[in-house]
Parts: sequence; structure tokens; C-alpha cells
Amino acid sequence: MHKIVILTGAGISAESGLETFRAEDGLWAQHRVEDVATPEGFVRDPKLVVDFYNARRAQAATVEPNAAHRALARLEAEHKGEVIVITQNVDDLHERGGSRAVMHMHGSLKGALCAACDHRWPAAMVMAPGDPCPSCAAPAARPDIVWFGEMPYDMDALFDHLASADIFGAIGTSGNVYPAAGFVAEARRAGAHTLEFNLERSSVGSQFAEHRTGPASQTVTTWVDELLSR
Repeated sequence: MHKIVILTGAGISAESGLETFRAEDGLWAQHRVEDVATPEGFVRDPKLVVDFYNARRAQAATVEPNAAHRALARLEAEHKGEVIVITQNVDDLHERGGSRAVMHMHGSLKGALCAACDHRWPAAMVMAPGDPCPSCAAPAARPDIVWFGEMPYDMDALFDHLASADIFGAIGTSGNVYPAAGFVAEARRAGAHTLEFNLERSSVGSQFAEHRTGPASQTVTTWVDELLSR
């Protein structure tokens, strides 16, 4: 029974209508990374940061999972081995599409985090600077998002999954952000077959054994159909 580990990036959510960060007209063209995605930016202007993620949360609530999300959920439900989805995305489209084994390495729009005591709780649809922590009461609530300069979540568990993968697939990732860009190398060292699903080859595309080019809603669905029919 093969273990399948999938890494997903912004490309899979883009097909549902969510803005990506790295496109020419994407979110980084509209906002400076330093202002909205760093701990320093939050200290400097917490309202700007909180408002930015309030807008992302509101937008995510208006879109629906696409065929690629649903295909991965079907793979998890019907494959006889383990299927793990590691996502760089902070939306909940995988869960809403039916996936259960989802690891959010960059956090979640649906979560709030206390900068004082690290307590986590479900975020309000509209957060405000200075919201109190329900655990310690400090006015230190922030979005539960991994910002630049911070360590992604659950790294030990992620690398354990990569080390035991028989198949590793990356869907809609740019290959520009580490440590996720190094996952294909980890999986290859473990002997996994590696596939990239993308509109074009990523920055680390040469490291994959197989490429499937085109919209994820088509390529991932076809691949899942093939796997489950064996």
C-alpha cells in the first residue's frame, strides 16, 4: 500500500478564484511583503495587517473547492494506503472539499493566535487589533499565519511524512519558497516517485521525475482517476 504525500500551493486555490501572491497582478503587487507578512510589519501597523487578513478571510468564504480539491479528497477516501496533504495555503478549501488529513504548514485564516502566550482559537470573521486572548486576556491577538521570518508549523512531522512517502506530488507551487521548495529533494532521497502538477515548470521543476502541465482541476483529476483504477 503506497503512501502518497501531496504538497499544494496557491495554484490549486487560484482555480477557485482566490488571488495568488506571486502573479504579476497578485497580492504582493498590491502590498509590500514587509508590511503585511512579517512580525515587524505587525508591530509597526497592526491594523493594516489585521485588515489585510480580514479581507483574505472574507474572500476565501466566497469561493468553493474545485475539482482538484475534490479529487484529492476522493484519493484519500478510496486509496488503500495513507494520503497526506501538506498545504502552503491558508484557506480551508481542502477541508471543505472533503480532505481530512491536511497539514497547514503556513497557518490558517480561520485561526487566531495570542502573541503573548501562544494560545490558539477560531478567528472571528473580522478581527481587530488589540482583541483579547481568551486564555490570558492579553490584547495580543494576531492572525494564526506563519509570516516571513517565522518557522512553518509541524516541520518534524512533515519531514517524517516525506521520508516515508512512496509518491510525492506538488500541485500549483512556485518552487520559490523554502523549506517547501526543498520537499521534492527530501522525497527523492527517500526513494519516492515525484510528480509536479503546474501550468508551467516551477523553479525546482527539474528535480521532479514526472510533469503534468495544465490546470490542476484537469491534471490532478486525471491522475487520481488513473491511480484509483489500477
